[in-house]
Amino acid sequence: MPVLYHPSYSALELPENHRFPIQKYSLIYDFISTELQDKFHFVTPQGATLAQINKVHDSEFVAQFINGSLDSKAIRKIGFPWSSALVERTLYSIGASIQGAEIALKTKLACQISGGYHHSFPNFGSGFCIFNDLVIAARQLIDKSLCDKVVILDLDVHQGDGSAVCAKNFDDIITISLHCQQNFPAKKQHSDYDFALDKETNTQAYLNALQQCFLSILSEQPDIVLYNAGADIFSHDELGYFDVSLAGVKQRDSHVVHFCRQNDIPLFTVSGGGYQRDVTNLVEVHKQLYLSMTNG
Repeated sequence: MPVLYHPSYSALELPENHRFPIQKYSLIYDFISTELQDKFHFVTPQGATLAQINKVHDSEFVAQFINGSLDSKAIRKIGFPWSSALVERTLYSIGASIQGAEIALKTKLACQISGGYHHSFPNFGSGFCIFNDLVIAARQLIDKSLCDKVVILDLDVHQGDGSAVCAKNFDDIITISLHCQQNFPAKKQHSDYDFALDKETNTQAYLNALQQCFLSILSEQPDIVLYNAGADIFSHDELGYFDVSLAGVKQRDSHVVHFCRQNDIPLFTVSGGGYQRDVTNLVEVHKQLYLSMTNG
């Protein structure tokens, strides 16, 4: 199976004690390349173009981020200090989701190690998300006449608020978000389908709600599903609030893979969020997605 990865994903230098676990991407790469090398092959992505990004985002915001002229308030809202390395990393991450989604249409299953920037709005970035990769990828697929309808299935613990707004005026991009009601963002947006669960939701209740997401996908009959497989639903995630076991995370990912295979819907996956100070433990949660893809 194709998996897209670029070394810039973990090359970003962040201040000491920064909340974002930037090293997780290189560790996921190491896991796949050593333990699943017979199941996956790596593809190096091309960087996204400004024309591709501008189809979803305000061109002035895009230009200001690229040239480093965003004001300090906008930078703080994003959560990363600006640097040319951040620009490079962002363009490769967005490009990987565009390219990976196109590959998935041909191979039925593809993934990228980064991605899932669902807090990015048309004219500002938020919550470690600068540009909304899955909405941009969906727009590219449709505008290139590669497909007619795309579902973005967002199973990160935090609502895909930016995705809901970015896709609001696109009838051919359907957003589904299964998230924790009491978690970030405080102000929720309106996805096409929102399934909000309470704090401490356990594994079985979570998987029951997932079935409602599948019914929504079936009703929409998309040509492809773009899946944000956030690891932050895990019970030990420091920003999560759910009580889903590690086995439950794997069940979720396996169910998504199996559902798409069973219904002959191409699937493209991104790693999404996950927050544990111990990055090794965090990567154990992210691993469940790739293990699910090999036997889901």
